[in-house]
Amino acid sequence: MPTKRPDIHAVRPIPVRRPTTWIGGLILLILVAAFVRLLVTNENLQWKVVALYLFNPEILTGMGRTLLLTFLAMIFGLAIGVVLAIMRLSQNPVFRAASWGWIWFFRGVPPLVQLVFWYNLALLIPTVTVGIPFGPLLWSGSTNLLITPFSAAILGLSFTESAYAAEMIRGGIQAIGIGQTEAAATLGMTRLQILRRIVLPQALKILIPPIGNDTISMLKFTSLVSVLALPDLLYSAQMIYSRTYQTIPLLIVATIWYLVLSTTLTFVEHYIETRVYGRATSPLAALVGSFKSWFRLRAFQP
Repeated sequence: MPTKRPDIHAVRPIPVRRPTTWIGGLILLILVAAFVRLLVTNENLQWKVVALYLFNPEILTGMGRTLLLTFLAMIFGLAIGVVLAIMRLSQNPVFRAASWGWIWFFRGVPPLVQLVFWYNLALLIPTVTVGIPFGPLLWSGSTNLLITPFSAAILGLSFTESAYAAEMIRGGIQAIGIGQTEAAATLGMTRLQILRRIVLPQALKILIPPIGNDTISMLKFTSLVSVLALPDLLYSAQMIYSRTYQTIPLLIVATIWYLVLSTTLTFVEHYIETRVYGRATSPLAALVGSFKSWFRLRAFQP
């Protein structure tokens, strides 16, 4: 008599017991509760002062300047990065060497050092001149008038970003299959047309997540411009607490706005990913999904 096979749909999976996971989760919840209690009960945080200065016009102006610095540094940095990546992949050894030297230098020098250097460029080059080599002089001006704190900040931040973006874009270009470029070449397209119409659009689509991550990093890098006395978000907070001596509350105000801006950029990035890829999982959605999966698994346990 044949043996009756069990119904596989009636078998319920039993999750493996992991007591260390529960213990670790409990410890983490205790630490989070202690941190929240510190935020609520510590009077030195002075939340009333934080609320008073949260929408201060000086703070909001500094926040606008922070966003402007981030936007311009990313635009110039990515534009230079595309050129450097193309030079890095060129068959011309001079282009490859020049690109490698730029990337080596600006990735190796800290952004803070670059900002101070560009701000003091007049000590090295007092006068900037534009003219035809071995020919007439077309224009001349004082470096002190050209290199303001704002322009020094743009130079330092965009050059730093260009070095990282160049390697990132180079990796995206090399990720495109060589068969596509060969097929385009057989259709009579030039190297520039292949790069502009086929390679770069696909590479930039691949690079959306790292570019979004770089943008958030650049938002935080802009806080370095406070050494140039440029009134960004952090320096605006510093100017206020230098007058009122409310150091911690004003630093909390700056922290809140940095978190708001970085969170907004994160959601913008995931929106773009959703439009381009058709789907994207934000950190909040991933956390909710993990909890749903855990509860579904627990529901099968007898």
